[in-house]
Formats: sequence, structure tokens, C-alpha cells
Amino acid sequence: MAIVIRNGVIANAYGCFRADILIENDRIAQIESSIECANAECIDAEGCFVMPGFIDTHTHFDLDTGSAVTADDFVTGTRAAILGGTTTILDFATQDRDGTLTQAYEKWQDKARGSSCNYGFHMAMARFDESVSEEMQKMHDIGITSYKLYMVYDSLKVDDGAIYMALKRAKELGSIIGVHCENYDLLKAINTELHKNGAGVDPYSHALSRPNEVEAEAVAKLIYIARLADAPVNIVHLSTEEAMLEVRRHRACFEKPYIYVETCPQYLLLNDDKYHDDGRRYIMSPPLRKQKDVEALWDALEDGNVDTIGTDHCSFTLAQKNKCDYSDVPNGIPGVMYRPSIMLSEGLLGGRCSIEKLVKLMSYNPAKLYGLTDRGEIKVGAFADMTIWSKESEHVLTDTNHAHNCDYSPYAGLTVRGTIRDVILNGRHVVHEGELLVSGSGHYIARDEYTDL
Repeated sequence: MAIVIRNGVIANAYGCFRADILIENDRIAQIESSIECANAECIDAEGCFVMPGFIDTHTHFDLDTGSAVTADDFVTGTRAAILGGTTTILDFATQDRDGTLTQAYEKWQDKARGSSCNYGFHMAMARFDESVSEEMQKMHDIGITSYKLYMVYDSLKVDDGAIYMALKRAKELGSIIGVHCENYDLLKAINTELHKNGAGVDPYSHALSRPNEVEAEAVAKLIYIARLADAPVNIVHLSTEEAMLEVRRHRACFEKPYIYVETCPQYLLLNDDKYHDDGRRYIMSPPLRKQKDVEALWDALEDGNVDTIGTDHCSFTLAQKNKCDYSDVPNGIPGVMYRPSIMLSEGLLGGRCSIEKLVKLMSYNPAKLYGLTDRGEIKVGAFADMTIWSKESEHVLTDTNHAHNCDYSPYAGLTVRGTIRDVILNGRHVVHEGELLVSGSGHYIARDEYTDL
């Protein structure tokens, strides 16, 4: 059945206007000032913004760390995502150190069965050699055009030479690589020092073990490697003022290669005071920072030095996080459901940025950067993935009023203004008045090549 969305204000990254929208099959067929509803389902969006479906660039569903498995798999994680207005997630299909990219891809495709929103994968490479380089062509052919490399973790860390060669290979294929930037040798040394000197193993020591300089030094190094490779690169979950200064320096002096920046709501809303308040629930990497870093990231978001906002959703239960030593606590927090609502409430209604900017950060830029063709904007011919948001409501987040398969929320106590009312996915009305009408209807999206923003 066709769908007509009437009386709403369409919000794209490049402007807002009032119009009706006709959806036929899985595409937007017509946008006009007035469209009749005969023989179509009619959704009245009076008083609401109609936005392109949001894209979460950074999730970890059904992730086995070796000591714990995340509370959310793809079924529960994507259910939470679609209820929150996110119509596409990009998860990390993680290669085993002695495995292949193909094996990781097939494993994650199995994990993703039953997803309630659309999904794609970044391939997280645990090594880079000739066989992996050859496999990247196969990944390209099946619609994988983004990768992740880690400067940390024994099972995933790659050296600087591998990053350099992987960036060059990705550029050849029209792909882009995101990098987790921390100086692993430094953080291991500081961690050892904290334990040896009896400085504490409480949650706040997690933040002490990963000071701002650990991220900033790694970001600066990555920028130089990218310049040598003459290849674009994405810095994932950037969290510090110092790292942002490195990005600003590069952008002030060089037009290319493009250095893109992703940050997350936790680094825009929370600070390290949380480690004194049941702090294990906030253990993540990078850790929460000082309020000065929070403000620096808002400044960067407002002046265009942040390109995307992902969640780094990686949920563990309070029981899983109940460890005496911070270094034993599994890293990560839930957040995929409330990213759009929080950013609209704090950003738009909080007077920090426009709705166009938020659509750009959470829909338009992710679609362009990661090859999600005909998504990320509301236009004739685009896929009909849309989110209807009403600002005429208010609720307080708690540890229980969410759809995550997790027994807490890092944002508990936060008042959120506005609500995700309806969601259209692939031309189907899947969420109505905050209730899930259709589950399990997400598709794998084979993506096109990376595009400069």
C-alpha cells in the first residue's frame, strides 16, 4: 500500500520546507505542497519534523570480547535502534587474527538475521598483509566499502606500517578506513603504573589510565600517516580537546587528504564526574573526559569540525560490569536507541545547533561517507527511510524505559524534550506512536564507494 505523509515539515541537511510526501513501494515517489490520500495510508505529521532515517555509524552488537558477550545482539539492538528513529546501523564485522575477512563477513551476516532496521558492516581488520589486501577487492564487490583498524588491544592492534599500506589500498578501491586512536604502549605503561603504585583500581582510575594525551598523540600520528598515504581517514569516537586541535591544525593547512571526525553523544553530554557515581557503568574507551572537552566538542560540532555522530553502542549488564578492578570491567555502554532524541533535545531545543546540522551529522554525511546511495535525504527517488519527530512532549530517561537488552542507561535522569513518533523503513510504516508495528524487516545494504563530504 502507498503511504502519504501529510502536513509535516521536511528537514534535510540543506534546508526545511513544508510539504506532503507520497511513498510507493520502497521509494519516495512525489513531494508536493498537497497530496491526496485516496487508496493510500495517510500519516498526519502536523506539528512534526519529517527527517531522513538516521544512520548510526558505530555499533557493536553480539560482540564477544573473550571474557564477556554484549547484552544486545542484532535482534534486540536493531529493535532499540528502529524505535529510536535509526533506520540503518553500521556494525563491525571483526576478523580473527588468523582468520579472513570473508569468514568475518559470513559470521556477521549470520548474526544479523532478524534485524529490525537496515544494516551494513565495516570490516575490522586484525592484520594487513597481501592476502587481506586481495580480499579487500572481494569485499568491495559485495558492497563493503569501509574498514576499521585499531591502534590498541592485543588481538586487534596493527602497526603504523600496516595502517599506511591499508590506507593506500583502501584509496585504490574507493573505500575509507576508520581508526581507533590511542597510544597503546603509553596506556599500558600508565595502567601498570597505577596498579604497581597502589594509585587505585576504582572506576576513576580508568580515566587516569587513558589521559587526553594518549588519544591526541595517536590522532596526530594517524594524520601524518594519512598524509604520507595521501588517503582519506576517519577518526572514530574522538573525545578530547587536544585531539580536536590536531584535526583543526591539519584542516587549516591542508585541503587533502580528508580527515573525518566521528564523535558520540556520551562525549557531548557526560563528563568524568560520572566515575564517582556508580562509575563502572561508564567504563568505555575512550573514557569520559573533563567538561572542557565536552565544550570543545560542541564547538567543533557547531563550526563543522565534526562530521558524524555514532553511538559506539556496546552494551554490558551491570552484573557483567561488577568487577573490583577497572581494568577487568568490559568496556562499553548502551545508547543506540536515544542518540537521535538526545541530540535533537540537547542540540536543537537546547539552542546549540540547527535541525539541518543534526540531519547532516546523523543522516546525510553518513550516507555520503559510507556509500549509502539514495539515503540520508528526503527527495524524489530516494529510499523511503524516514523518521517523524514531535517536539511537543517531554520524558525522563531511566534505567528501564528503553528497548536495549541491558539493565541500565548511562543517560538515566536526563530530561529529553521531543519524541520519535513514527518511523518508515523501506517504504513500510514500522513504528507508530512509539510502538513497533513490524519487526525483523531490516535489509543488508550493499554500499557504493566512499564520497568526499
